Amino acid sequence: MKEHQFKIQLKVRDYECDLQGVVNNANYQHYMEHTRHEFLESLGENFGAWHEQGLDAFVSSVSIQYKQSLRSGDSIISCLDVEKVGIKLVFIQYIYRLSDGVLAAKGKVENVMVKDGKLTRGEDFEALLNKLK
Repeated sequence: MKEHQFKIQLKVRDYECDLQGVVNNANYQHYMEHTRHEFLESLGENFGAWHEQGLDAFVSSVSIQYKQSLRSGDSIISCLDVEKVGIKLVFIQYIYRLSDGVLAAKGKVENVMVKDGKLTRGEDFEALLNKLK
């Protein structure tokens, strides 16, 4: 497992699995979203506070590659790397099974920022990324 800008440990719960006994595909996106929220919190930011200031970050695109199935009880490490590309904040996210380090899923999530109902040029993303330095 390579180094990443942010990571958290999670555990697969029974109700996240389908009839085949593996994590349902939609739950990988939930893990990734939870990781992005925790990443923001680690930088002292919060989606709710942004909204109160007239700022809303929206996912504009999601792509997930499923590599290895996870099962109930698996502990996972959900990681991300982030960069600004044009007006977008782009997250490259990875989900690894903790027991053996196997990559279970990899995703790319692109976000845009809207201020008072209008698409921005991403200047608020720049301020966020400056907190990583």
